[in-house]
Amino acid sequence: QVQLVESGGGLVQAGGSLRLSCAASGHTFSTRAAGWFRQAPGKEREFVAAINYNGGSTHYADFVKGRFTISRDNAKNTIYLQMNSLEPEDAAVYYCAAADFSWVVIRTTEFDFWGRGTQVTVSS
Repeated sequence: QVQLVESGGGLVQAGGSLRLSCAASGHTFSTRAAGWFRQAPGKEREFVAAINYNGGSTHYADFVKGRFTISRDNAKNTIYLQMNSLEPEDAAVYYCAAADFSWVVIRTTEFDFWGRGTQVTVSS
């Protein structure tokens, strides 16, 4: 079993940056792929970024490439999402997730464990 707790959300002006963290419990986290998703009001949850078990492989949604960076520190059981050049369209609740796979996966159905989310608000 893996429990995930996100932090680092908040209010930022357009063009600003935030760094989200996701702390995991459970000794198997370092063997699992992980990812970030987001959900804005009235919209479906969408994929943002994913990382494999050791951080050697990553994948991003087209709309964040070049602006967001996913990383992980398995010694701390934590994954991160560095978000730069934020736009009002990036405002959403951001969720981290962990999969039963060690390689990168991107579909919500491929993730078995989810955090409760952290709110990101971007003012224009």
